[in-house]
Amino acid sequence: QPDKFSPVMIRALVPIYLNQHSLEEFEEKVSEITPELVRHLAGLSRIDLDDAEVARFTEQLGVIVDSVAKISQAIDGNTPATSHPIPLANVFRPDVVEPSLTQEQALSGAPDSGQGRFRVAAILDEE
Repeated sequence: QPDKFSPVMIRALVPIYLNQHSLEEFEEKVSEITPELVRHLAGLSRIDLDDAEVARFTEQLGVIVDSVAKISQAIDGNTPATSHPIPLANVFRPDVVEPSLTQEQALSGAPDSGQGRFRVAAILDEE
């Protein structure tokens, strides 16, 4: 059975919590993950957890918070924020106008056309 708190769910819990609490309260709470905090987060997310799940998620979230704290300690104030470890370059080709089909050529293979356009069956009740 997959965990009820997937990585996506964990990332979603922080904004839900911050919507109802201050950042300072959040920082105080996550300094130590407790079963009460896990139950509180589960309640905000409307997830029903049994005691075994609360214990498992308390441990898992504690490992995540400790890992983030270790990474935060390793980063000094002079380290620029990045989204990628190596610089990215634009890999798109130049936008060059090239010869293309005329309207008549494009419509020549269409099963139905009219007024210089492709004609298709209506998919909505509107015309």
